[in-house]
Amino acid sequence: MHGQPRRPKKPEDGAAAAAKAAKLQDLQAQVLHNHHSCTYTEEALGLSFKLLEINPEAYTVWNYRKLALQHNLKELSEPEAIKSVVDDELRVVEAALRANPKSYGAWYHRKWLLNQKLTPVDSKREFGLLDKLLKVDARNFHGWNYRRFLAKFMGVPEEDELKYTMVKICDNFSNYSAWHNRSILLSNLLIQQSKGFESKQKIFKEEFDLVTQALFTDPSDQSGWFYHLWLLAQTSSPENPQLIASWPCNDAKLSLFPIRKSDDLNMVSSSSSICCYSLKDRIVPIVLYFDEPVKGLNSSNVKLNYDLVLRNDIQWRPLSVTDSGHSNCWVTYLEISNKECSSPQQFSVEVVIPCSDDMVSRSGSPCSCPVNFTFTIELSNNNDKAQDIDLFHEPISWSCSESFRSDGNPTCVAFDQLNISNTVVQENSKWHLEGLSDQIDLFRELPDENSKFAKLTLARLLLACAAIKSHGNSLIERKGYCEEALGLFSDLINLDPSHKRYYEDERSLVIMDQLTCDVRTFMKYCSVQVKLNSAPLNHVQLCRLSLTCIGFTERMLWVQMLDLSHNSLRSVEGLEALQQLACLNMSNNQISSFTSLEPLTKIVSLKALDLSFNQIGAHPIDTTRYFCSSPFSHKGEPCEEAFEACRKKNINVEEFWDAILFFKSVKLVQLDIKGNAVADKDDFRTVVMTLSPSLKWLDGTCVH
Repeated sequence: MHGQPRRPKKPEDGAAAAAKAAKLQDLQAQVLHNHHSCTYTEEALGLSFKLLEINPEAYTVWNYRKLALQHNLKELSEPEAIKSVVDDELRVVEAALRANPKSYGAWYHRKWLLNQKLTPVDSKREFGLLDKLLKVDARNFHGWNYRRFLAKFMGVPEEDELKYTMVKICDNFSNYSAWHNRSILLSNLLIQQSKGFESKQKIFKEEFDLVTQALFTDPSDQSGWFYHLWLLAQTSSPENPQLIASWPCNDAKLSLFPIRKSDDLNMVSSSSSICCYSLKDRIVPIVLYFDEPVKGLNSSNVKLNYDLVLRNDIQWRPLSVTDSGHSNCWVTYLEISNKECSSPQQFSVEVVIPCSDDMVSRSGSPCSCPVNFTFTIELSNNNDKAQDIDLFHEPISWSCSESFRSDGNPTCVAFDQLNISNTVVQENSKWHLEGLSDQIDLFRELPDENSKFAKLTLARLLLACAAIKSHGNSLIERKGYCEEALGLFSDLINLDPSHKRYYEDERSLVIMDQLTCDVRTFMKYCSVQVKLNSAPLNHVQLCRLSLTCIGFTERMLWVQMLDLSHNSLRSVEGLEALQQLACLNMSNNQISSFTSLEPLTKIVSLKALDLSFNQIGAHPIDTTRYFCSSPFSHKGEPCEEAFEACRKKNINVEEFWDAILFFKSVKLVQLDIKGNAVADKDDFRTVVMTLSPSLKWLDGTCVH
């Protein structure tokens, strides 16, 4: 129960616990015997009732009672007799809930019983039970969950339930469950456009006023802060998901040979086309990036019009998947047939995304902003020239003066690539900005300067305003919002060190946003790197910025060479969107396992990877290895082939399974891994060489 301290145990408590355990074991043995023998007599049910009074979490006993009820009802036909049996079962549940009001088994059994629809439900009794329960513990989420079930089951209007949440909140602002239920009900009412809930602006203004009263009444209570966070998410995001970036961008010209040779044999970039390094394998990825996770993309609702001959069918797949199958980033691959390279040609590809009810966000909102864009693929008949384009004739050095030379800024950067702008977005942004500005003014006046919730909420409000400002020309004002938010996150790191990593990640996202939000700022970190007898690469260098996570990758879909060295990155999540990335420098970070590199396995063009001086293999017990499911839980052919190949070399696959999964999934030509504990293990080099037949350079040494 909330707010009630545990009482210290007394000596006699031990004896009582032992007696209770002995009684419980005896009862359990008898009930299980009755269950196995299908004994459903009154005496047998009485024993199960006694057991549930002692231990309401005995799921097998609840299942036994379900079977007993179904069996005994077959012998009854009179409505009164059936009602009597059901009422007895409801009383058993109530007795169990008195013993433990948060018993999952008891609440589930009651729902199951009502769903059988054996007798009319006494709504007065059911809601009365909930009222008693919530008076004892107003935040019991089991009770609130049952109330939602009961209201839907009985057809209670959601407007009435919304009023009930207000009653409970007025009783106690700290009732997190009431705030949570309110957010669910409001979401439904707004989606349904119920009477009185047509205006999202009006409703959310009233809700902000309500929660602000709670926050100023008790700034240290977290319930209202979480509700405010939910309101902020609704206010600062568009109502429908929108496509915000793509690769290739509109009007792009892709070629494997956007180069020419001058007298001094230096390679320079052509202004008319973009180097697509994956064209060497006759593959062109198409990336679509949305402003929020969506699902439902397929070849019927994202149409490609082209005159190419492909080796594959078009299949859209998410690059980063949540449990529900939603993703911000989706990709498909055009695998061009060999015969298309028989003569120099240009091929046009049109991507058409109409309004579709199948592509939906987590909230169920469909994509309602149609988009189409076109790009061109230039193919040449000079196969020898393709062989000449070799980035790895010598190992790539990340010191530009050694192997590369800068040749100005990339010509393919386009921040408004799709030119998505419509009146609806602008109108929504206006009222969003007004509401957010009012909230910022309020929270700046909050008297408790040491409230971590106040500082975190103010930072989120500032960043929400900054995001809206990015749609216009208010970059100076936008920069002010970001700088203030950075200061707040620095304060929070000192004020709340137990959540230091979270605040560091949030701060990193603000830094990434600042660096990439406008062309003038971003160009300071960009260049075109040119290597002898090779294609030019669009290079971005984001080193020594104290980054702990990566964000805003939708602004870097064109990047082919990325230097993130000397940061504090623990993950590469987000980089999977960069399907043109050929070279990646992750040296001198805090990568601790190969499983945290799993997003890199989805980048088809990745050839050079520098992981030197990280922490891979440094921790004897590394729980991050289990962020992805173990390969031993499912026998897939690719996994089995890789494991079997390693076993033939007498490699302990249980020790290196995460490395095996990683290296079997990438086609690296250059790898730097020195300075990691795993690199010093006897069999590690054998694992890499066994699974990387294309590898040419390992820690600067030629291996093939």
